[in-house]
Amino acid sequence: MKTDTIFARASGIGRAGIAVVRVSGPGTGDTLRRLCGADPPPPRRATLVRIRNPADGETLDQGLVLWFPGPASYTGEDMAELHLHGGPVVMSAVLDALGGCPGLRSAEPGEFTRRAFENGKLDLTAAEGLADLINAETEAQRRQALRQLQGELGRLYESWRERLLGALAHVEATIDFSDEDLPPGVDEAARRTVGELESEIAGHLGDDRRGERLRDGVHLVIIGPPNAGKSSLLNLLARRDAAIVAHTAGTTRDVIEVHLDLGGYPAVVADTAGLRDGLDGVELEGVRRARLRARDADLRLAVFDGETWPRVDPQTAALVDADTIVLINKVDLGAPAPPLEVNGRPAMGISVLTGAGIEAMLAALQAEVARRCLVSASPALTRARHREALEECRQALGRSLAAQAPELAAEDLRLAARALGRITGRLGVEDMLDVIFRDFCIGK
Repeated sequence: MKTDTIFARASGIGRAGIAVVRVSGPGTGDTLRRLCGADPPPPRRATLVRIRNPADGETLDQGLVLWFPGPASYTGEDMAELHLHGGPVVMSAVLDALGGCPGLRSAEPGEFTRRAFENGKLDLTAAEGLADLINAETEAQRRQALRQLQGELGRLYESWRERLLGALAHVEATIDFSDEDLPPGVDEAARRTVGELESEIAGHLGDDRRGERLRDGVHLVIIGPPNAGKSSLLNLLARRDAAIVAHTAGTTRDVIEVHLDLGGYPAVVADTAGLRDGLDGVELEGVRRARLRARDADLRLAVFDGETWPRVDPQTAALVDADTIVLINKVDLGAPAPPLEVNGRPAMGISVLTGAGIEAMLAALQAEVARRCLVSASPALTRARHREALEECRQALGRSLAAQAPELAAEDLRLAARALGRITGRLGVEDMLDVIFRDFCIGK
């Protein structure tokens, strides 16, 4: 438990009807006595009080106080919330009064949630889920983050860790207690468990990074020759003038990004410089960046000029593949001649100017984004940190299965368990010892 008491504003910045200040730590009860002139109210019951400045007794506001004695609180410590009127002057006065109380200090970023983790109220995956929930911009992100906050991902990883510790306990028992009357087939059972875990973790890792895409957004890039309508398309998708549009070729020199909600799924759409040869200076650098962004994107929107169709820009056509939606812009100037395809990929005729074909294009775009984010019923892998630890765990499991000596197999299983424990933040050898004596009753 921490010895200091922290406080911070828990609601957004600016004017509002209500603003919330949170206090946590062993001095929370005394702080309420100083501010309210009375003992803390009944736990978890909103109570109307006058908030006073302990320095001079001046009334700062009249609001609600909620008292959460530990360990039955978010942080696991004594904690309180002050629900105040949301004016900036009121908030400033109350925060100044709290800062003048002995033993109190302003909370560091994320410190309330960190204390909740340190006091066993949630694991690291749940803490990360809370951060993702706060930052969610689409419905799909909200749903994924809420599932993680509620512990689905942590329970999956912890169940794997418990099974792994069980297998490790069996292997350790065959090493340390080989002269005891152990159940038959202990080695085979451990190997079977390890093999099953390796397969399950490999399947979890082989999700095409859908959970990470859903959390961070699907990266789309608009490519095409100059004056094909790329920047106009970006502005249409963004519903604002995010990029400059002009008849002069080469207007876009750098990568311009906008964040979108496409059918409830997040996307980061980038407009790029027109692809062409014979350039130098800034525009040449813009084309280089466009190619790099096209290479790394999850999905490409290749825009061709309908005025020159069926002649297509070869540089853009060379980038068309299975992860590309092909668009022929400016159909308002005349219907493009068949066949409407590039490199075997079907093309869609649109007009950014008149809106022709835009509804069908948006439906196709949303379907492609959803397909890249759609996760299964099981919890999704959401962070590179998880993926790195799971890869390390899977490799250690594979080494343990190939090990010729039980001592080597046990060491690799320990490394695998440690990697899993890093994801949730739960590490310790006592769990393994408990499994050994519970399963085999050694020494009885």
